[in-house]
Amino acid sequence: MTVRVKVCGTTSVRDAVLSAEAGADALGFIFAPVSKRLVTPQVAREAGLSVGPVVARIGVFLGQGLDEVLRTAEAARVSAVQLHGPLRGLYVRQVAAYYPVLRVVRPADLAVEADMWRDEPGVTLMLDAPEPGGGVPLDWAALRDVFPRGAWLAGGLGPANVAAAMQALNPAGVDAVSRLEASPGVKDPALVEEFVRAARPS
Repeated sequence: MTVRVKVCGTTSVRDAVLSAEAGADALGFIFAPVSKRLVTPQVAREAGLSVGPVVARIGVFLGQGLDEVLRTAEAARVSAVQLHGPLRGLYVRQVAAYYPVLRVVRPADLAVEADMWRDEPGVTLMLDAPEPGGGVPLDWAALRDVFPRGAWLAGGLGPANVAAAMQALNPAGVDAVSRLEASPGVKDPALVEEFVRAARPS
């Protein structure tokens, strides 16, 4: 199975195009107001249009109301929604009625959330570090027995360690932000290319 590769924290058309040309399957656009990589729906929409329909466009949200999430996702023309933070199951299901959902969980919540979403085809788990975007990898060996089949992996991934993470946990997708940047919100083309190549060994 080919692992899907997501480059998150995209803030410009330039970075969207370079990630797509490097072979990324998905781009992440962060709409959480607390993020250093905050992007407007208009820029996200323009960036998404610049790469064509083959590349998934994922809107990233943290603790925002249902109406705001759906309005922003529509304005940005995303193809899926990534939800962070403590959320009720009903909220996640309401979003999933409109968009495929990547439900981001921390290691401490993994068992409960994996059980909750096991039979929900519209919701895919993504395991992330307790502090998303901090560049700190998880203890993959400690998670080997509990990492759910079909889940995605984030948290401190980059060109140097993504292959080891994949070998340990066999995720369906991998997601990186801070280790692919020249500065917050600005991608380093060489690092993006190296990350995609490392996640897809020939």
